[in-house]
Amino acid sequence: RTELALKEIMSSGGAEDDIPQAERKTVTDFCYLLDKSKQLFNGLRDLPQYGQKQWQSYFGRTFDVYTKLWKFQQQHRQVLDNRYGLKRWQIGEIASKIGQLYYHYYLRTSETSYLNEAFSFYSAIRQRSYYSQVNKEDRPELVVKKLRYYARFIVVCLLLNKMDVVKDLVKELSDEIEDYTHRFNTEDQVEWNLVLQEVAAFIEADPVMVLNDDNTIVITSNRLSETGAPLLEQGMIVGQLALADALIIGNCNNQVKFSELTIDMFRMLQALEREPMNLASQMNKPGMQESTEKPARRENPHKYLLYKPTFSQLYTFLAASFKELPANSVLLIYLSATGVFPSGRSDSEGPYDFGGVLTNSNRDIINGDAIHKRNQSYKEMHCLHPGDLYPFTRKPLFIIVDSSNSVAYKNFTNLFGQPLVCLLSPTAYPKALQDQSQRGSLFTLFLNNPLMAFLFVSGLSSMRRGLWEKCQEYLRKINRDIAQLLTHSRSIDQSFLQFFGDEFLRLLLTRFIFCSATMRMHKIFRETRNYPESYPQLPRDETVENPHLQKHILELASILDVRNVFLENTLDDY
Repeated sequence: RTELALKEIMSSGGAEDDIPQAERKTVTDFCYLLDKSKQLFNGLRDLPQYGQKQWQSYFGRTFDVYTKLWKFQQQHRQVLDNRYGLKRWQIGEIASKIGQLYYHYYLRTSETSYLNEAFSFYSAIRQRSYYSQVNKEDRPELVVKKLRYYARFIVVCLLLNKMDVVKDLVKELSDEIEDYTHRFNTEDQVEWNLVLQEVAAFIEADPVMVLNDDNTIVITSNRLSETGAPLLEQGMIVGQLALADALIIGNCNNQVKFSELTIDMFRMLQALEREPMNLASQMNKPGMQESTEKPARRENPHKYLLYKPTFSQLYTFLAASFKELPANSVLLIYLSATGVFPSGRSDSEGPYDFGGVLTNSNRDIINGDAIHKRNQSYKEMHCLHPGDLYPFTRKPLFIIVDSSNSVAYKNFTNLFGQPLVCLLSPTAYPKALQDQSQRGSLFTLFLNNPLMAFLFVSGLSSMRRGLWEKCQEYLRKINRDIAQLLTHSRSIDQSFLQFFGDEFLRLLLTRFIFCSATMRMHKIFRETRNYPESYPQLPRDETVENPHLQKHILELASILDVRNVFLENTLDDY
């Protein structure tokens, strides 16, 4: 590559001797850095996807080379323009790779600040039109680089809730795809149009719009803020466990997705993150010097995002998380997956007799939700059974199952006496709500954005910002009261309290109780299978059917003028 560049210099600049030594060295150094950066970047995909230690030094080296390369092309732009023929799209490629590095660093560390870094590099590419000349070159592979850049930028904007930017990017990407397919008559037109359809469906997945006075949409964030989780009050006796690791697994048939994130995975990952802080970097100061250092305090639990994993992939990641879990820490497993039901009758009631949730296989799926096998006496193979999780209950385990067969996990046994809780979704929703499942599960929506879920079950599809904020404030009060109900309960299982010291788990538990209480009071949720359940069971009269909490829910319904949707005297109905 270096020799080629030097030959190009000779052909464009006359005899090699005419080129000053310093300029020749500049081109040689640039080619070396460019080669080295590509080599390191390509090596990233060979790193193991699990385990938190092996990859850090390699990422550090890659960041260092890209920092040098970025500064080098800034300092020597004139020489590189004249002697190397550096094109703007090549600068865009370097910036795009740096954006990708930051995004992957976010995926590896769960530190949301790195998303802001990725955003700043991707934005600069667009603002400075680095890819604008690509369309003039007759090279389809360059246009594909540009299209991929757009797709990656959209993912980062979705994760940062920058929906206004997403809408602009989608429009630009649509025009670019049209131009690309018109000019090159390529075979990947269908794939790129599918990308557009997926992102459009993803943007529209929220069932309720919050509107400003001028009817523009308010962007609401559902990450943990300073005022998010109810504070622990004096006298509350809770455990000191901290959520350290999470597996977020999405394997629902026909659910809205973009990239390798289903809408349920997207919502749950935000429920396990704090609001991002800016690392305050600009394009001329990449701010990457500190990126390889660990933040002073681990702000977010580490997580793995697994889209449609096979059983072996899921088990490998689970084992890696389990192995690296620090002392006094919790592992969270979130399963959003199609239910797998036992096809034969079993005389026993063991942890492999109730089915579970789907793991990926390209065979055996019949009628979406049910999997049938040839021999009735064998267990379902492409399925995560409750029994598969037993070995991991040797450490504190917090499980959330959102599935049509979530109740399979009600038959858990706590073998090792460690804190263990399973939060289980309803297995069916009333007919009026079922058509929404493609846009994400109602149960997960309650765990991510309880007010939006409450509005949705109340039949509301839009709301003014002022009223939204008033209801959010009231919901914070409800959360505080739920926290008191839990910690003051005489008969609650200790596992709930042992997890209650962690902010993220505390918020999930209070939202779970709010969700369950709301559904039990709702007029159309009348069957047992319409309600969430838990292992161990919560004392109903002290939590999900507590009269004090029911009164609060009716008050929230009154603020929204939807009290008629709920039963007034729920205690009399049981």
